[in-house]
Amino acid sequence: MPEGPEIRRAADAIGDVLVGEVVDTVRFGLPRLRKYARQLRGQKVVDVETRGKAMLTHFDHGYSIYSHNQLYGVWQVVEGKKLPNTTRSMRLLLQTADHSAILYSASDISVWPTAELPEHPFLQKLGPDIMDRRLTWRAVAARLEDARFAGKSLSALYLDQAFLAGNGNYLRSEILFDAGLDPKRTAADLTRGERGRLARSTLDISRRSYDTGGITLAPRLSNSLQRQGLTREWRRFYVFGRADYPCYRCGSEIRREEVGSRRLYTCPSCQPRDAG
Repeated sequence: MPEGPEIRRAADAIGDVLVGEVVDTVRFGLPRLRKYARQLRGQKVVDVETRGKAMLTHFDHGYSIYSHNQLYGVWQVVEGKKLPNTTRSMRLLLQTADHSAILYSASDISVWPTAELPEHPFLQKLGPDIMDRRLTWRAVAARLEDARFAGKSLSALYLDQAFLAGNGNYLRSEILFDAGLDPKRTAADLTRGERGRLARSTLDISRRSYDTGGITLAPRLSNSLQRQGLTREWRRFYVFGRADYPCYRCGSEIRREEVGSRRLYTCPSCQPRDAG
């Protein structure tokens, strides 16, 4: 599933071609939504924002399209009105005079009066968006002390969208590695210094992933590995997807485990189990 950085990058690409433009073609692939096409056609897009893994396309007449990529959804932006040749199912098409934005394969799509979006059952449960540049590490650290979250293991907390919206499986492994913390510890177990370190890692790793298009390694390390001939797949993450390979920091063998039916990767030396 795309995580916060990927959804934010998709929103930026869509916003670049839609914001400020009149949408002259609106097509929904889901029959239950086709009645809205006429209502949205001919309206101007005023913003494309994200809230965690959800995307909101706002129109100037007070309506918005909510979409969530879920596991298989993908956005594509193309110049002109000729659509790509693909076997994917088109779920949403928005076209201006010059560009097309197409959402494939997703099914969690709805149209809402913009003013009523706070009542959306998914959106109303979300915590702060990790891709919101106004979010500070101090605000993240404060949430780690919040009674709603402090008793949860870090492995569970870093998938909880009520804690921080936009976190997901690869970010969880990478953030906890960067902070040097055992995923089995709870937020309540952390010292003040550890909370600060984790809060900074949360923003650093997620924002780096956004800036680089999905690479969480420090740029110097990623560039060094590239010069050594490693493909992007092997210079993208510190631990995620690297089970049984050596840690880039200490050389220990990366471990994989299943937590809540989701993959979790750790370095036993950089994230010691007896910490704290």
